[in-house]
Amino acid sequence: MRAMKTNTLVRQLRRVATIAAVSLLANAAQAAAPGITGTSFALDAAAAYITQPDGSTVYSWGYGCTTPAAAGTFRPTTIAGGNCPTMQLPGPTLIVTQGQTVTVTLTNNLPTRAGATSILFPGFTVTAAGGSPGLLTREAAAGSPVTYSFVASNAGTHSYYSGTQSDLQIEMGLYGAIIVLPSSPPGVCTAGLPTTNPGGNALARTNSGEVNFRLADAAFNHNDSCYDREYLFQFSEIDPRIHRAAEEIVNCTGTRCPGNMDTVATEPYLPAYYMINGRSMPDDMDPNYSMQYPHQPYNGNPHMHPGELTLLRIIGQGRWQHPFHEHGNHVRVLARDGNLLLAPGTVGATTPLAGPLMFTTTTTPGQTIDGIFQWTGKGLNWDVFGHGSKDGAPVTGDVCVPDANGYYTSAPTAQNYYEWCGDHNKALENKPFGSVGSGGPVTLPDPNIVANGPWYSGSPYLGGEATTRAVGSTPIPPSGTVANSPTDEAGFAYMWHSHNEREITTNNIFPGGMLMMMLVDPRAYVIDESK
Repeated sequence: MRAMKTNTLVRQLRRVATIAAVSLLANAAQAAAPGITGTSFALDAAAAYITQPDGSTVYSWGYGCTTPAAAGTFRPTTIAGGNCPTMQLPGPTLIVTQGQTVTVTLTNNLPTRAGATSILFPGFTVTAAGGSPGLLTREAAAGSPVTYSFVASNAGTHSYYSGTQSDLQIEMGLYGAIIVLPSSPPGVCTAGLPTTNPGGNALARTNSGEVNFRLADAAFNHNDSCYDREYLFQFSEIDPRIHRAAEEIVNCTGTRCPGNMDTVATEPYLPAYYMINGRSMPDDMDPNYSMQYPHQPYNGNPHMHPGELTLLRIIGQGRWQHPFHEHGNHVRVLARDGNLLLAPGTVGATTPLAGPLMFTTTTTPGQTIDGIFQWTGKGLNWDVFGHGSKDGAPVTGDVCVPDANGYYTSAPTAQNYYEWCGDHNKALENKPFGSVGSGGPVTLPDPNIVANGPWYSGSPYLGGEATTRAVGSTPIPPSGTVANSPTDEAGFAYMWHSHNEREITTNNIFPGGMLMMMLVDPRAYVIDESK
């Protein structure tokens, strides 16, 4: 049997590796919302094994591409290594445009004893052809196809999943995401923040030499849905007993083997693995399309600069609710299930949004949420850009002119673009100096004294000296390197995770499960989402 229990030694080794992964955040991969684009998709349902951080392999089912997708179909185009195997978990993210007619042809390549399968596309009016009638939609028998067609009527984030024996087939991994791009996004994103300098975040990105990895400029046909970065998070869980029972039926030999999956008990439900985009922490911080996860291509590891509007696409794909907590700020909800939350009155691009600010975005099974997250440093009551004085004299260029909202948005080329001016010149140092050479700033704890010092992201500063300040005082043996390279990443690290404590474990070992790191990077550091 491929799915196996790991012994205590393997668990402890994996735990050490997890700590090392968190310690080396500077080398962590970025994330985005990768997928395949088009109007016609040829998918299959097939079986394969996925991996978990405790060393286990789990027999699973998933959707994939019946033939390799053409290179030009992968979005964003600048993410390296795009691929679509015949089985992946979650299934391929389908990226379409509002108003397009979308056709999905599904071929059932599951083992014969798995029976028929299908796909539901909630929120869309679907026409199905081929296959045979099922309880919720037309189903594909083993080896045969069925075709689903619908108009992508609503922009935003949507899900798709099996409509056949769903308690088993969704648990086994038959689910995925659809991203519908707006048909008429705002010509110029003039709303949202910063209102006094429209397009400033885009200018700042261009000035720093960063590539635009967004799928669109706005999430909806609405002025207040503009964004700067986007990430997709699909939450699910696995009860390995169910997967082992299905695997045993598939591999059974002899005359007394079950002919179908009807004997697989899906209750009581006792999940041991909790996943974001098909991976558990720390695997979810490895790059998209990593070769070590051939059937788990998508990661979850958001990065951003201060002031950027970050679009979160969140889907509950499992059986349980998962309270997803984003440290650093609340999330302003734009839409649920692709439906904008608008104030009463005439619906249009200027109708005020009425979505709540959420401390925790609960991932309700089957529901999608689109929301905007923004980190600015406001409220910390100290200067995250490290302004101050050197030898009692003001440092040249330390300027913060507040806009109508209190932020420095008039100079997108400045290192402290989007600084909260109310905290300007409140440097957090043990001496009132504003440069590394003065011996005053807080730096990385000595890793030889503080065992978990490298968990600290490097420096509490986001100014031009941020990476220099992140260098530890003592070289780490045996390589003689410092904890963070002075030319590499050094910002604020926040845990984004489930607020259910058990769900941030992998098979009851912490840390793991539904946990990732969000990094706020200084503008001196170029965020490269292609890694």
